[in-house]
Amino acid sequence: MTLADFPHHSSISTRWADNDIYGHVNNVEYYAFFDTVINAFLVRSGGLDIHDGPVIGLCAESHCSFTGPLAFPETVTAGLRVAHLGRSSVRYEIGLFAEDGSEAASGWFVHVFVDRASRRPAEIPDGLRAALASLQAASTTPPGSSPPAAP
Repeated sequence: MTLADFPHHSSISTRWADNDIYGHVNNVEYYAFFDTVINAFLVRSGGLDIHDGPVIGLCAESHCSFTGPLAFPETVTAGLRVAHLGRSSVRYEIGLFAEDGSEAASGWFVHVFVDRASRRPAEIPDGLRAALASLQAASTTPPGSSPPAAP
């Protein structure tokens, strides 16, 4: 997988506190990078109001495959695409790339959009839906898996 496989890119700077005792970015920070690229996109491109909007996204599932180390100081490039866009949920695919362009991690993240007050599933608002649709790939294979075999 390469950065070219993703329609949206975002740069994220590592922080001194991201490194663990082994001298590389701790695995939990990769999930924070996933969360950052997704939610920044939703706020900036989809108009998600994280403070007062009637609908919020809750993480229902996430997965990360680690393929290379990251370390401070480094700027990570996160690639984002939408693999599935449902009525109230979306499955994102994310790739994290080191400064040299090598893949550091890939994974997926599922948001279920819910009513802020009741926490019951809610339709994805039109502005968010349009922004998410712009990230849909014609054909996606979940990161870390192989495409289905031909019949």
